[in-house]
Amino acid sequence: MSQVLDTPPPTATDPDGSPAALAARYGLTVSGARPSLPEYVQQLWARRHFITAFATAKLTAQYSEAKLGQVWQVMTPLLNAAVYYFIFGILLGTSKHVPDYIPFLVTGVFIWTFTQSSIMAGTRAVSGNLGLVRALHFPRAALPISFCLQQLQQLLFSMAALIVILLCFGVPVSASWLLAIPALVLQFVFNAGISLIMARMGAKTPDIAQLMPFILRTWMYVSGVMWSIDKLTKADDLPHAVTIALQTNPAAVYIDLMRFALIDSFHAHQLPPHVWLAATGWALLAGVGGFIYFWKAEERYGRG
Repeated sequence: MSQVLDTPPPTATDPDGSPAALAARYGLTVSGARPSLPEYVQQLWARRHFITAFATAKLTAQYSEAKLGQVWQVMTPLLNAAVYYFIFGILLGTSKHVPDYIPFLVTGVFIWTFTQSSIMAGTRAVSGNLGLVRALHFPRAALPISFCLQQLQQLLFSMAALIVILLCFGVPVSASWLLAIPALVLQFVFNAGISLIMARMGAKTPDIAQLMPFILRTWMYVSGVMWSIDKLTKADDLPHAVTIALQTNPAAVYIDLMRFALIDSFHAHQLPPHVWLAATGWALLAGVGGFIYFWKAEERYGRG
């Protein structure tokens, strides 16, 4: 109950002394009850400054104990890209069939890392912050959304390094770079939606966090991070269903959109059909669906 009142015992004229009747009589409400969806959105918007500050604080603290500090925000995806280049670009020879392979690879790694990190952080958003959830009353969706915002901030740091790499390998600055902005907005909405879904699942079953790295690694390998989906689907006699699945894979859609925006040798014919429609559809499906799915369990988060 949100209030505690001394109530008289039931009398002959007030025979019903049940908790529900007493609550109705004195206008009491359940503490932590789930608000309506519009009210929940309003509460979340009212705490937008908390969400931003929390994301920035987590990002600042992430590498606070490392000597290189925030440099690791850029070095981590770059080192991953270097490993993938050695394995796929050199040992497997993928670089021979993809123009501007290093910009192609680094773009894929950075954009994939944004999705991967957002989902992993979202999985632990509630279960890893039970002290905060139980101590304060606020819309719980603020946690997974703030973690996604943290990963977006980290990606923006990495984009500075990506631009330097593009220029070093002769990729010219062009107006198409502006397309990166709507592509990142759509990817952020998609990531936030999936993070909300995983946050609810992780709050109920924390062991999911141990399984997610294997699922995400498999997803990465089929998302064209290190190789070209366009060349594979055109060169091999793949079943039509497999081709459609590879082309409409949401991670691959956002990666290809960023490659098209930033790399001049990545042309429109390499994009899957109706790519912007697919990117918008995935964002709306995951974003709206994930938000509603998370909201429906709002009153259960943090309870034993």
